[in-house]
Amino acid sequence: MRKYIETVKILFKSQLAYRFDIIMNIVLTVSKMLLAYVLWSAVFETQDIVAGFTLNSMMSYYIISSFIAQLDQATGTGWRIAEDIRNGRFSKYIIKPMDIFGYFTAHTAGVSLFLLIFNLLAAILWVLIFGVELIMTNDVLMILQTVVLILLGLLFMVQLSYFIGILAFKVLDVTVFMLVKDNIAEFVKGSLIPLTLLSPAIIGVMKLFPFYYVTYLPTMLLLGRNGDEALQGIVILVLWIVLFRFINSFTFKRLRHRYDGVGI
Repeated sequence: MRKYIETVKILFKSQLAYRFDIIMNIVLTVSKMLLAYVLWSAVFETQDIVAGFTLNSMMSYYIISSFIAQLDQATGTGWRIAEDIRNGRFSKYIIKPMDIFGYFTAHTAGVSLFLLIFNLLAAILWVLIFGVELIMTNDVLMILQTVVLILLGLLFMVQLSYFIGILAFKVLDVTVFMLVKDNIAEFVKGSLIPLTLLSPAIIGVMKLFPFYYVTYLPTMLLLGRNGDEALQGIVILVLWIVLFRFINSFTFKRLRHRYDGVGI
């Protein structure tokens, strides 16, 4: 366990070398919330409540969901895996005295922990500048359930990106898979719009898959809503994590023989 903690520390510290990336992350987060504010301000000019949200609660949703969504840095991990496989650098992970997936999980955790601080600052900045009265629950149980869901959701996203990354053993370019994953996940996680705006039938189907519980449900819990779905979300995420653990292990064992240490 200690070696994984050290990996988290190293990646946390290494982010200090990429100050421009940090600034751009903050700018993108604030820009996303600004666009949401402009859009929903226009919508709420003609009505006071939309799908159970007021303008203030809608903006609270975007502030919280943007903060949670920015913690997911697994896509970068997937790109790194694919690039190292293509360029013949993946050998360094094979010879490390660490589980490969465990290493990349720690790698992603280090980046996410570092960005957590700046994403929090971006959220506070938004609240102060635009005078949004942030709505959050004070129910300790719901907050604890939210933390568990966020951690499980981030672990699942690492598994998904890891799976796409190791497909580089088989295919030359995983760009299509990564772009499809990012664009679809952005919507089904509720990062673009609250999923409550969709029909109950569609939401019912979404609840069978893990993405519903990665960003949308934790956000709703922090708003003091959907408390009855928390336990279900934890169970479903755990089941998907276990399933992908087997999928990733099987895929890695089947495809790694294609790797000769000098690229594909």
